Amino acid sequence: MAATRSVVVTNERNGAVIGERVRVADRVWPRLRGLLGHPEPAPGEGLLIEPCNGIHTLGMRYPIDVLFLRRDGVVLRCERALPPSRFVPWVRRAHHVIELRSGTIDATSTAVGDRLAISPREAS
Repeated sequence: MAATRSVVVTNERNGAVIGERVRVADRVWPRLRGLLGHPEPAPGEGLLIEPCNGIHTLGMRYPIDVLFLRRDGVVLRCERALPPSRFVPWVRRAHHVIELRSGTIDATSTAVGDRLAISPREAS
């Protein structure tokens, strides 16, 4: 992925680790590209796009889970197994979008209203 730094994303309500290797796309080209042209994220991987309030899966070859967050990390919308060639219209008040491996939302019991903590990933 073209993003340069990684973060850890945790659900504050239940302590579930949503992703321990979530790359950050905070520049124009990585934000526009998203996961397009990348292999399907492995478990624990994903892409945090900021700022962002709407996405598409045009040209993708696999479904993804998508979380739309307010600036303070509260989940506004969950899209499970979003198939290729779909649009998700703008989500009002969303500032971050996290694209994840399909099945992650259910596996971590993440729901609208949960607050997610986004922390820098320690160097390994």
